[in-house]
Order: sequence, then structure tokens, then C-alpha cells
Amino acid sequence: MQWLTLPEPRSDVKPAFHDLPSARAWLATQPQTQPLHMLNAIGGQIEAIEAAMLSPGLTLELLNLLRSAALPGQIAIESRYVRKPLPMPPEDERAFELAQKLWRRLGVAYLRLVPHFPPAGKCLPLHRAATAFRMAQYCHFLAARDCPPVLDRLLFAVLAQAENSAILSLPIGDPDFRNFGESHIGGHLAWAFLLRLADPYRLSAAQLAVANRAISRWRELAVFRQTPDDDPRAHSIDLSPLFDGPLPEGLPRWLEVRKVVRKIDQRILALQAGESPESLKMGRELSGSACIRLLHDLESSLESHVEAPSTEIGEIELAFGPEHCFNVLTGEALNPGSGLDAGSASLAHQRVALFGFDRVSTMPTSVKKLTVPSETWTLVDGKAVRPPDAEGSRRLAPGLVATVRDDQPQLGVLLGLRTLDSGALSADLKWYPGPLEAGRLVRSPAQERNQPLTPAFLLHDGDHYSLIVPAAAGLRLDTRLSFQGSTLCHLLPTEVLERGVDFVRYAVNWQ
Repeated sequence: MQWLTLPEPRSDVKPAFHDLPSARAWLATQPQTQPLHMLNAIGGQIEAIEAAMLSPGLTLELLNLLRSAALPGQIAIESRYVRKPLPMPPEDERAFELAQKLWRRLGVAYLRLVPHFPPAGKCLPLHRAATAFRMAQYCHFLAARDCPPVLDRLLFAVLAQAENSAILSLPIGDPDFRNFGESHIGGHLAWAFLLRLADPYRLSAAQLAVANRAISRWRELAVFRQTPDDDPRAHSIDLSPLFDGPLPEGLPRWLEVRKVVRKIDQRILALQAGESPESLKMGRELSGSACIRLLHDLESSLESHVEAPSTEIGEIELAFGPEHCFNVLTGEALNPGSGLDAGSASLAHQRVALFGFDRVSTMPTSVKKLTVPSETWTLVDGKAVRPPDAEGSRRLAPGLVATVRDDQPQLGVLLGLRTLDSGALSADLKWYPGPLEAGRLVRSPAQERNQPLTPAFLLHDGDHYSLIVPAAAGLRLDTRLSFQGSTLCHLLPTEVLERGVDFVRYAVNWQ
């Protein structure tokens, strides 16, 4: 494969063992209760045995042994990097780097062995390589770290060799993942590609866990094809955009997912009929209605979407969180004692920016304007980017944001947040269309006296209305509430439409 060059194995690391008994003895001396040290040592030995010129059969057995030994440590450190506020602290970043690097090292080591086996013997190393590259990719999704194009190419390299050897659908067991039963190479590759297509950075940690679990169950329903299926009921996806360049000749270009779509539709109908996500083997992380929304999103990700790329460029000031968004949209402080100060130049050592308001005049009759903490991001090719050296807090997504552009305040969501290799943060911005009204929830007199006022935003979309409130507001469906904006109105939340890290959007009816 001229389009892929595997990295040369390191020659400066010497193997600590030469056969299975000495490898087991070496593993027994490693710090089992210190997963970071354990994984670092195992990663070094993977590279060492790659360069040791051992027989292919022995190398394969040693890699399998190291893989089994590494798995508990990989599981133990996963919580260190799953959707932490970005940029991650150095120790959490180290855990992520170690996890993804070990899976990638394993995958490359298995892939390097493949040419040394006859066609029937290629299945095991290719199967383990597919699993390893899929897991390395998933580490990036869990950590909200941009996935490098080389991982996609490594997955395609497994696809090419399995297709050439006619073993793409050959079932094989995996003692390290017994819950899969017998699986095949094509299933793991389809799993990786389908999750990639689902835009996993836009999913919350809970949504990502459920999506990954669902796709893992349907992975072998997808079929790789050289040409799209001509059946009118077919549903073929073009994989060439994932290759980041012209697809080499002979690679299966299409993934037929008709059976996957059918499974998604069946799950949606079952949930709508009242079955629980747990009974459908979707887990406990999400409610039934949240699972329905996620499944619709997964189904949409399997459709062709042709969108005109955004050409917008320039800097944008973003305020984060419901209360700061209220301040930007109204120019008023909802809770004056919460730290905002009219006319101040700084706030708790944070960068303070004016959102389209003139400097406060020193005349006695002037009205002071509100300043709101903000961050400067840059729009590049439709993405919002915060440079690695820019001031700002650690961020999670999806999160509520506001800005003022062309003298008009806007409310939206920052989503798809990820860290680039440069250390910069990159995200998408989705703006809610007008008209919308910034106001507050009306509580009982006792609550009004003892608790901060709660911001809320009423959105109008024709005859439909939705209400955005802080995630901590604690609203209940089918329980009436009062919203104070330009007028007082009584609303009934009927459905959760959207949920972020700091907000929830409800469909509401007028009362």
C-alpha cells in the first residue's frame, strides 16, 4: 500500500523478555496498582518486540499477552479524560495520550505482522488491528480531542488487506472482549466508520456512550461494497470523504446500512410505545425521549448532507452561561450582587468585554452600561477557534453562549467542542433564530427573597414555542410555570427538546 507508510519500530528499546514464560514473569513484576506506569511499560515493550526480529507466530502471541495485560489499566484511566473541561489539565492529558498511543501502537504492531502470514492466518492480526484502531479513535472521541487523519487511513489499510484476503466477514472470537461473541473484521471497521459519521464531538458523554453501545450491536449488519447496491430499498454511504484524499483503487467505497437504519427505526417505535432504553439494551444513561432524539440524530447522520461551507471570518466575543447570556441580550444585570458591576473594567480577574455598548459617559445624567465577561474566539472556515495562548476558562459543550453582532444580540449554543493538535479549541456555533425574548422564571415570594433570579429565554417559531432555562432550574414536565419577559405569561413544559451542560430547552404550551 503505497498510500500508507507504517512508522519504523524503535530500535532504542530492548525487549525485557524473549518468550511467553519470561513475558508473564516480567508482567508479574510490573506495578499492577499504578495503571499509568503499567501502561507506559507495556507500550515500550510493544515497540521493543516489534524491532526484535522474533518469529511472526511468537510476536503475535506476545502482542496478545500484552494486550490482555493492558486492558484493565486502559479501563482504569478512562475516567481521567472522558469529556473533561477543555483544555484538560496536564495529568488528564497524559492519561489520554497514553491510552490512545497504546491502542495505536498495538494496531500498528499487528498490522506489520500481516504480510508474514498466509491468507487464512491473516485474520487474527487484522481483527486485532481493527479493534485497536477503533479503540484509539474512540479515545479521541471520549476526550474530545481531534482525531488525526492517519487513524482513518489505518482503518482503511485493514479494510484493504482483509478485502484482498477475502476474510472481511470471517467470524473470530476475542477473549479480551467476550461480550462481542464471535465478530468479524468488517463489523469492527463498520463500527468505527459509523461512529465517525455520527459527529461524536457533538454528543454529550452520555449520548456518546449510548451511541457507541447501539452501533456495536448493529456493526455486522453493515456491509462493505465496491459499488452501491442497486436495490431501490438500499441505503449506501460513500466512505471516500473519510479517506482525506482520493480513495485508492480496489478499496470498498460503499457501506450498505439499510439493515442498520431498520434497527434504528425499530428502536424508535419501541421507545415511543413505552419500552425502556434498558430493556432495548441501550443502557441507563438516557431517558426514553432522549434516546429517541439520539436515534433520530444517528439516522440523520447516515443521510447525505450537502451544506455550503461557511466563509465567515473574523473575531467574535462570546459570553458563556445562561446568566451572562441574559445580561448580553438585555443589557441589564439579572442578579446585581452576583459579581457584575455596571461600568467596571474587570471582573474577578477575568477578561471583560463590552458587547456593542459605548463607554459610559461621566455626565451626571448618563446611564451606565453593563459589562459582561467574555472570550475572544476566531471564526475560521465556519469553526470558532480559541488559540492555545488565549485567556479563558476551561469549557464544556454543548453550552449556552451569546454575542452582539451588527448591534444585534444573539443567543446560541457552542457545540462540537474539541482540542486540536495545536492545543487550540475548536467548536461549532448554532444560533437560535429570532424572535426570542430574554426574561426570568417567576418563583414564590419566599424563593424570590432567598434565591438568585433564574434567567430564561422564550423562543418563537411560528405557532410553536420553546423555553431555555439553566440546567439547574429543576423544571418538571406538565407542571405550569410563569415566565416574566416583556409581559407575564404562564407556560406548560411538554417535552425536552435539547439538553446541554448548562441549559435545557423545553417545548412549551401557553396556559
